[in-house]
Amino acid sequence: MPGPLKDLKILDLTWALAGPFGTMLLSDLGAEVIKVERPGIGDVARSIGPIVDSVSTYFFSVNRGKKSVAIDLKNEKGRGLFLGLIKEMDVVVENFTPGTMAKLGLGYEALKAHNPRLIYASCSGYGQSGAESEKPSLDVIAQGRSGVMSITGEEGRGPVRLGVSLADLSAGMFLAMSIMAAAYERKESGLGQMIDISMVDSVVALEENAFVRYFATGEEPQRLGTKHPLLSPFQAFPTKDGYIVLTATGNIEQWSMFLEKIDCLDLLSDERFHNARTRNQYNSELEPILTEAIKKKTTREWIEAFESIGMPCGPLNTIADSAHDPLLISRNMFVDLPKSGGGQGTFRVVNTPMKFSRTPAGPEKGAPVLGEHTHETLSRLIGLGAKEIEELETQKIINQQ
Repeated sequence: MPGPLKDLKILDLTWALAGPFGTMLLSDLGAEVIKVERPGIGDVARSIGPIVDSVSTYFFSVNRGKKSVAIDLKNEKGRGLFLGLIKEMDVVVENFTPGTMAKLGLGYEALKAHNPRLIYASCSGYGQSGAESEKPSLDVIAQGRSGVMSITGEEGRGPVRLGVSLADLSAGMFLAMSIMAAAYERKESGLGQMIDISMVDSVVALEENAFVRYFATGEEPQRLGTKHPLLSPFQAFPTKDGYIVLTATGNIEQWSMFLEKIDCLDLLSDERFHNARTRNQYNSELEPILTEAIKKKTTREWIEAFESIGMPCGPLNTIADSAHDPLLISRNMFVDLPKSGGGQGTFRVVNTPMKFSRTPAGPEKGAPVLGEHTHETLSRLIGLGAKEIEELETQKIINQQ
């Protein structure tokens, strides 16, 4: 059954991670995503390891389900082919440094003249406007600029980059969301528009609470490790065989049952620990007591004990743990996709978290070989014949592998 975006056609010029992740989300939702790459070279992510069976698993993970067309956009004939494709598209997406597409004569205004309904979505480090718009950026740069690294890490130690590429991935999500919103609006106006997504903006948007607290109090949020800035306990604690993550609500009844489970009922009479906020004020005194108590049993034993009183808790999994977690497996969060170019075997990837009752979403095909769909796409969408395609390939304006 086709996905909810089955009628959306996207020309995807994105590379590396932020843009490809955004268009991958749209592909998972059923959109036809045609990835335009440079002949013979392709997306730089194709060379990023780990390389397994001559395939970049990095590239595979964010380009599954897409088609690949190899066209040289620096060549006039190549740009002509691109403009021919634009007339058939709903969306074009790019994440080059701002100004790159305009220098090729393929900026928003130029493309809009060929297709007024076109949605032009751009993703960059600092956005399309402002004094720093043309500066290059990568995920770690955007994490640093946004402030999120300053609140990530252990108290009293240096800042830490998040373990995932938060700037790239959040920009990709906002990119996909914006494209869907523009496509919805176009049903009424009949017109496309330009979308401007910044990696730094995207991370700042996810830090909403940290900024609101700063604006309201003037106090800068600090690094707290796994702890919460306002509530306690709300963190990871070491157990006999690993770690457990738990939160105690302000509910005095649950707090008392928690203290009974960890054999610390004497804390119930201490006014400093009566609710989650006051406990947070005196967390430096409370944390060592809880730590010693929770070290006495295994993670599984504590989970069973705390779940019996309705207390939110869970294990602190490694990636290997999560890869085999019965919950994630039951949610179908990992799928096997055929290797690129019809190779033998499969690669296991993370499935989409978006679940639909009537129009299922998720990947069905692996990532394309560079230029794999060049002939088919130019023939189907532009109407080029076999002889014309052969001539373009001879001139190295296009290629198919």
